[in-house]
Amino acid sequence: MEAIASAKYLRGSAQKARLVVDMIRGKRVGEALAILQFTNKRAADPVEKCLRSAIANATEKAERQNVAVDPDDLFVKTAFVDMGPTKHRRRVRPAPQGRAYREQRHFCHVTVQVSTGQEEAPAAKGKGKNAKAVAEAAPKGASKGGAKKAAGGDAAQKKTASKRASKKTEEAAPAETSQAEESATQE
Repeated sequence: MEAIASAKYLRGSAQKARLVVDMIRGKRVGEALAILQFTNKRAADPVEKCLRSAIANATEKAERQNVAVDPDDLFVKTAFVDMGPTKHRRRVRPAPQGRAYREQRHFCHVTVQVSTGQEEAPAAKGKGKNAKAVAEAAPKGASKGGAKKAAGGDAAQKKTASKRASKKTEEAAPAETSQAEESATQE
């Protein structure tokens, strides 16, 4: 059993509300309510209200379907915050060096989804009919561009090896001439 509730046009920025919502995501409903009650953030009260609404929606949906759902069995499946409109007020705030900022009022939309956890979770990425067909079609050990990259990598290694060899011969050549000059001067 799943139910959704959303609260729109909440005062405060989405970034600050996300700090609160991140604390309750994935928790049991009782634990999430306790966290929200004792959180010292402005967004905690509206998020708690939204969570309580989602719980009520779940119980009402269960009653319609003649299913018994205990609110303590619910957990917060998803919770997210979207940006709302920004109200640019005509009032001005002081800014450095005699300038002024226009006052901005931020709003956000909170959505909470609760679930009993009895439904089967969707298949993870890479596991399914399409992923299996793609894995069978591709040769093992290399991806589509893997052979080209490997060949290019070998060529690059050969070039660097040949450059190193040429540098060694250049360094060795002056050393041989200096030894020849020393032996000529000694004789």
